[in-house]
Amino acid sequence: MDVRTTTIAATSALLALLPGVSASAADLQTVKIGLGAPLSGPQARYGKDFETGAQLAVAEFNATRPEIGGKAVTFVLEPLDDQADPKTGVIVAQKLVDDGVEGMLGDFNSGVAIPASAIFSRAGIPQISTATAPAYTRQGFKTTFRIMTSDVQLGSVMGNYVVRTLHAKRIAIIDDRTAYGEGLAEQFESAVKAAGGNLVDHEFTSDQAVDFRSILTNLKGKQPDFIYYAGTDAQSAPLVKQARALGIPAQIASGDMSKTDGFIKIAGPSANGVIVSVGGLPTEKMPGGVAFVKNYRAKFGSDPDTIAPFSYDAAKALMTAMVKANSSDPATYLPALQQTDMKGVTSDHLAFDKYGDRRDAFVTVYKCENGTWTPLTVLGEK
Repeated sequence: MDVRTTTIAATSALLALLPGVSASAADLQTVKIGLGAPLSGPQARYGKDFETGAQLAVAEFNATRPEIGGKAVTFVLEPLDDQADPKTGVIVAQKLVDDGVEGMLGDFNSGVAIPASAIFSRAGIPQISTATAPAYTRQGFKTTFRIMTSDVQLGSVMGNYVVRTLHAKRIAIIDDRTAYGEGLAEQFESAVKAAGGNLVDHEFTSDQAVDFRSILTNLKGKQPDFIYYAGTDAQSAPLVKQARALGIPAQIASGDMSKTDGFIKIAGPSANGVIVSVGGLPTEKMPGGVAFVKNYRAKFGSDPDTIAPFSYDAAKALMTAMVKANSSDPATYLPALQQTDMKGVTSDHLAFDKYGDRRDAFVTVYKCENGTWTPLTVLGEK
């Protein structure tokens, strides 16, 4: 039993002596799970989707009346806004450690999760993130786990698909130089070259840019028939609009963070024809997808976005490992988390490999048609 649980037990013992306090209430343990995500700013829609998926998992898991050490336990989520900023993310990570969280969900962004992971590793607190950058799980930390398909899988599968299935002849790449965009672009480029594709240019921008006309004008002169943008919808949407305004006919594609309603709203009619690659199966094809959407609607009155099913499974994996290990002490339940083989929303056998990456590597390609994201094909294998 760790210090925090001991403190709870001591407090419970004192409560049991007070009039009107039942033994069951006195025995109740509270276990904190931290969550870091952009809950404000341009990426808030991603962060809120991440948060609500975890909230649903905690609510449903608590409803099963879980026990640890023979005593009832209630899991409590502590969400903090990391603003998609690495420096803020480090501050958030330290605060959550100081607040006594026993497990961590996030951070959402690769660029935030990577520096924050060092803090959680030193504290011995398991961290399950949606970060897709390969470096996140390659630091030698035993506490880092990835709940979504990594850029190694996402970029490489997409690069091969573009050359061998779409038969693109002249391929250009633009990336935003964030940990997410750079990692995705590098894997995509390597796969394109490995498949024998012709890369005509690789341009760079930032995750704050709004005007891409100079880059696009330069690319237009190189006549690409395929442009891949690695970054978020805040940049990919105006980039697509500006490309079409400049008369660039190339097929345009992006990664999972462009598959949003916001992209379609900003890009307008220019969104039609754009394709994106997203880790995992379409929600309706996920083993637990139908039930998840139904329960999500009942709780929040809206449909989940792309991230919520994954944050749901991440939260469930943490809580399941604690109950299985019969302890909320991170050092005690970490081995149980490493050995996870769980039926979740996104997989019938959610499991992690030796690095902490998930073992299945499905990638779904979507196309925007008439203002709606439509699944084209599922790539990859278990």
